[in-house]
Amino acid sequence: MSEAGIALIAGLGNPGERYTKTRHNVGFWYMARLQNQFGVNFSVEKKFRAKTGRFDLHGQDIRVMMPNTFMNRSGESVSPMAAFYRIKPSRVLIIHDELDLPPGTARLKFGGGHGGHNGLRNIACRLGTPGFMRLRIGIGHPGAHRDVSGFVLNTPPSSERQLIEDAIEKSIMVLPDVVSGDFQKAMNKLHTGSVNEHGQNSRRGKSINGD
Repeated sequence: MSEAGIALIAGLGNPGERYTKTRHNVGFWYMARLQNQFGVNFSVEKKFRAKTGRFDLHGQDIRVMMPNTFMNRSGESVSPMAAFYRIKPSRVLIIHDELDLPPGTARLKFGGGHGGHNGLRNIACRLGTPGFMRLRIGIGHPGAHRDVSGFVLNTPPSSERQLIEDAIEKSIMVLPDVVSGDFQKAMNKLHTGSVNEHGQNSRRGKSINGD
C-alpha cells in the first residue's frame, strides 16, 4: 500500500443500545454500511477496547475499528491500535458526526482543530498530533451552543436520517480513492459533484450537498 494511503479506519460513537440511533453515532452507522458492503467481520479485541476487523479493497489491506469506550475517550482505542500495527497518524481515517455541516453532506479533511468534538480532541491528544484524516458527516446544528449535547445524543427524524445515510453511501463510494491516498480525487467527487453507483462523478445526479 502507498505510504500516503489509509491503513486504519475508525468510526466513532458511543457504545450501548441507548445510543445506537443517536446523531453522535454516525461513525458507527458508517461502519455498519461498510460491514454490509464489504463483508467485514467485527470482533471484540480487549487490548484495543474496540470492535475490530479488516478487509481487502483493491488489493489494499485495511483495518477497521469501532471504539468500545465512550466518545470522549476514543483515543484510548485508536492510539493503541495504530501503535500496535505501526500505522502512522497520517494513515488513519476517523469517521465522525459534524455539527457544522447539514444532513446529507459529507466532507473529507486532513488535520485541523477538533471543533469542540470530544472524540477528535481525545484522539489528537492520544496520537500526539491532529495530523490524521477525517470524514465529517453532517448532522446539522441545533442553533444554540447550550442545546448541542442534547441534540447529538438524540435521534434525528426519519427524513434527516435518510439524508445522513445517503451521505454515508456516497462517502463509501469514494473510499477506494481515499485508501489509495488520492485524497484530492476523492474530495473532488464528494465535495463538488455527485457520485453514482460506480463511484464516478455524475453531473446529472443528486449532489452530496443536496443541491
